[in-house]
Amino acid sequence: MPRKAREKSKTGVYHLIWRGANRQEIFHDDEDWIRFLDILKKYKLKLNLTIYAWCLMSNHVHLLIKEGDESISATMKRIGVSYAGYYNWKYRTTGHLFQDRFRSENVEDQAYLKTVVRYI
Repeated sequence: MPRKAREKSKTGVYHLIWRGANRQEIFHDDEDWIRFLDILKKYKLKLNLTIYAWCLMSNHVHLLIKEGDESISATMKRIGVSYAGYYNWKYRTTGHLFQDRFRSENVEDQAYLKTVVRYI
């Protein structure tokens, strides 16, 4: 069954959530946290993203981002492939690191933006 197309935000702002496959840890040490943030920074600068908030947990990630020069799906693919490549190399694993696609919620107004920032 085909998956449902992601609904585009009118404001370009999204609350994004990524989980480790089977809820596994995706960050094991400080180097992992730093690498993910370095990758995020690289694409923030390259693609003109606005990052309002982020929270890295051991087995999942929350991001509040306004898309930049490309669709949020393409941006998240870049970030995910980069981090998964690093992770699989470092831990000598193969296959999927993240469970399914990232989840996204559109942030369409200032009140909800504040709510999401508080939550993250």
